Amino acid sequence: MNVERIKDFGEQIHASASKVIIGQPKAVALLSVALLSEGHVLLEGVPGTGKTLLAKTFSTLLGLDFGRVQFTPDLMPADLLGSNLFNFQTSEFTLTKGPIFTELLLADEINRTPPKTQAALLEAMQERRVTLDGTSHELGDGFMVIATQNPIEQEGTYPLPEAQLDRFLFRIIINHPGREEERRIVELHGHQSKMPDPIEMGLSPVISLSELVEIRSLLPQIELTQPLIEYIVDLVRATRRDPNITTGASTRAANMLATSSRALAALKGRNYVIPDDIKTLISPALSHRLTLSPSAEIEGLRPADVLNRILERTEAPK
Repeated sequence: MNVERIKDFGEQIHASASKVIIGQPKAVALLSVALLSEGHVLLEGVPGTGKTLLAKTFSTLLGLDFGRVQFTPDLMPADLLGSNLFNFQTSEFTLTKGPIFTELLLADEINRTPPKTQAALLEAMQERRVTLDGTSHELGDGFMVIATQNPIEQEGTYPLPEAQLDRFLFRIIINHPGREEERRIVELHGHQSKMPDPIEMGLSPVISLSELVEIRSLLPQIELTQPLIEYIVDLVRATRRDPNITTGASTRAANMLATSSRALAALKGRNYVIPDDIKTLISPALSHRLTLSPSAEIEGLRPADVLNRILERTEAPK
């Protein structure tokens, strides 16, 4: 298997994205892993940190159709999915597709819409299809959801239910840039008030969707040894026994961690997974799936803190 091809893909994404996105190498790397793993991503950060620009940049680099939905309290499932409308001229129902019928969907401020509308995404995220009036409509191999939420402003929001959070491969925290990075951002984008357009900045697709699908088909060939499989299972099961956690990670989370570890190994040019791949991904892959106990919250612990403790006491394969 030519893992160098996958490594080259990752390097092209990083080099091209860095022309527009300044100071978010970890976010770019995790989005690359998610793309190969066919996973969805939740971006969490305060307004103005480049979450939307990051999503648009990736859609440009992959040549994917980009759709954006601003989630609001009055957004209904039909506004997202579409509906069958009766055509009086033909006496037939015609499907009017909603904005979910795209390839890369930006679900902006997803926690501002009620659970009923949030739930409309569940089938699309898991099965990559939408069912309307008993008829299924495929969304295609390129379908990916990048959702955003503001961790600070909670008024008028609806916390994402566990079933929804479990559909996201990663939660990526987007922090404010450092001073030098912020200076470079202002230098690059400070001549305009509108959001930069990646195409106007010279970005173009580095890979086609068919090539991406072909690369994804290589991931099962990345070696994940039995001891590493047991390591993943032990880590996930440890989240269910930890006294600081009331709800631990699911079996789906274990599968996603295994798949994304293979993707990360391939992006680094290896045809085998090592323990460090798993350690790198455990926090973005599991932190949003955990519910901390009241005592842990009082103590000021974060899910990442608890996961680090689990890593410390769980022996990794040699």
